[in-house]
This record gives sequence, C-alpha cells and structure tokens, in this order.
Amino acid sequence: ISKGPGNSKSSKSTAVPPGPPVYLDLVYIPNHSNRKNVDVEFFKRVRSSYYVVSGNDSAAEEPSRAVLDSLLEGKAQWDSNMQVTLIPTHDSEVMREWYQETHEKQQDLNIMVLASSSTVVMQDESFPACKIEL
Repeated sequence: ISKGPGNSKSSKSTAVPPGPPVYLDLVYIPNHSNRKNVDVEFFKRVRSSYYVVSGNDSAAEEPSRAVLDSLLEGKAQWDSNMQVTLIPTHDSEVMREWYQETHEKQQDLNIMVLASSSTVVMQDESFPACKIEL
C-alpha cells in the first residue's frame, strides 16, 4: 500500500499548506480572527496589502490578540517592507490595547490600522462602513 500526499498524517495541521508566499490585494482573516486557524505561518505565506479583521466577541476571544501579534511576527519575515493596512470591522478592547502597545512596531513594519468607527449616512439610515481604495 502506498501513501499518497493525501494519506499522510501530520502531528500538526496547518490552515495554510506549504509552498511559496501568495500575494493578494485584500484578505478577510478567516473565522472571526480566531487563533485556532490563523497563526504566524498564515501571515508569512498569505501576504496582502489589506487585511480585514472581524470579531466583536470578547468572550470568544475575537479578535484574538495572538492573531494580531502573529501579523507582526509574520510580516517581520517578509522580504519587502510593503505597506499593509489592517481594517477592523468592530472597535474592541483587544484591538485598542494591541494598537497602543505595538504602535511603534507597526510603524517599523509599515502597518497602518484604519479606524473602525467610520459611518455612512444615507437618507434616514446610518451604518458602519470602511472605504478601501485599491
């Protein structure tokens, strides 16, 4: 019996398969930015100009501080210092603390965090929004 690549078992599963980096314009960080699915390897391999960080559930640790720290660690290993913009979908205590505590490192790594409190007003409705120009 031969074992093909699909039959081999690994002691550690990873959300990102091995291979060269992938460059994208916009990435939505999966699973509400939960650390179970996104780690340093994700940010080393999935390189984007814009990352959308979802999550507004502090009980479920979303967004995860570990995911935000993984962005810094992964980006530090890129071979270029391209601009990265982080777009949070909600204002959260985790995001605010991370932003303040790591602001200098964000600047060193050319990472900009957009404010999550933008609002669009149309007729009698207003709703949260963010404008992205590519």
